Amino acid sequence: MSTFDVERVRASFPALDSGLVRFDGPGGSLLPVEVAQAVATAMTSGMCQRGSLTEPERLTEATTQGARAAIGRLLDADPAGVVFGRSMTAIAFDVARALAATWGPGDEVVVTRLDHDANVRPWVLAAEAAGATVRWLGFDPVTTELDDPATVLSERTRLVALTGASNLFGTRPPVRAVADAAHAVGALVHVDAVHLAAHAPVSLGDLGADLLTCSPYKFFGPHLGALAAAPALLETLRPGKLLPSSDAVPERFELGTLPYEQLAGVTAAVDFIDAIGGMPLVEEHEAALLDRLLTGLAGLDHVRVHGTPARRTPTVLLHVDGRAGDDVRADLAAQGVLAPAGSFYAIEASRHAGLGDTGGVRVGLSPYSTDVEVDRLLEALAAL
Repeated sequence: MSTFDVERVRASFPALDSGLVRFDGPGGSLLPVEVAQAVATAMTSGMCQRGSLTEPERLTEATTQGARAAIGRLLDADPAGVVFGRSMTAIAFDVARALAATWGPGDEVVVTRLDHDANVRPWVLAAEAAGATVRWLGFDPVTTELDDPATVLSERTRLVALTGASNLFGTRPPVRAVADAAHAVGALVHVDAVHLAAHAPVSLGDLGADLLTCSPYKFFGPHLGALAAAPALLETLRPGKLLPSSDAVPERFELGTLPYEQLAGVTAAVDFIDAIGGMPLVEEHEAALLDRLLTGLAGLDHVRVHGTPARRTPTVLLHVDGRAGDDVRADLAAQGVLAPAGSFYAIEASRHAGLGDTGGVRVGLSPYSTDVEVDRLLEALAAL
């Protein structure tokens, strides 16, 4: 049986040589040297445009298809339904506009208070432009568990936008149950897996998602976004595009020339995940660290953890009594411990939980995190 070798993992991250203790992974993971090398090699390989005649054309085509296959493997999805874009946010806006062309007055779109705004605002604005109604699904501010979706679903629901895991609290809502309820009334389901895909195995089909987005820079890759969906569903959508650009799926959603060097990095990132044992081992490693962290935090009377979800990623939002989040962040940074503060674009979640726009201090564990680092954080918090 394979075991997770955290020291072998850490050896691939030159940034860790600084000695800083990094709990800022939810904002973007560190980049392993294998990915950086893949990007550099691609940038100097002579790639220009995709094709089949010349060697550079064939290399560019192979790089593109390799990245689609890599994301398909990571998300258990058909590579022919993988779309790349500048960011998850940009993709969400593009898809929302395309879907909203089929909406009108009387139609309803469901968004949640738990989500990052990238899985809220694109759908809200698209619904408003189409004259459709937005329905909000809340969550319990104490547990951070979602409310019953039955309260917002109806035969008029056209789409439900739902997070796979909260980037603010770490909450992993029952995505499949929500998706099944949405499908029962004929609605599509978009799952924001940006935070989830960095910490757990993801399957488009198992989640019940029709559309699923993620960001490779959260799991060791370059800064871009990716969408996975069934090719047949994408065939039904007509996004705006240039007249001479391809109308094929998935190319019709990719506006302009793709960043081929970044696509090489995407493949290298997924290969790196496979090389360290895959997401099941990553999840197991991080779960043990999370238990250690939560146990230690429970012993600090002046520290409050927000949320008690049944399932969570290794992400914790906390407050230190009598201290502003930015002050705590600064004190920790002075001790070489990086844990950012804020609401991290989950503005609806922060407000709904009674935290205003300031949120709290977010501690995010990563595959390269260790027991020693968790203890160092706990000691730094105890000293505040």
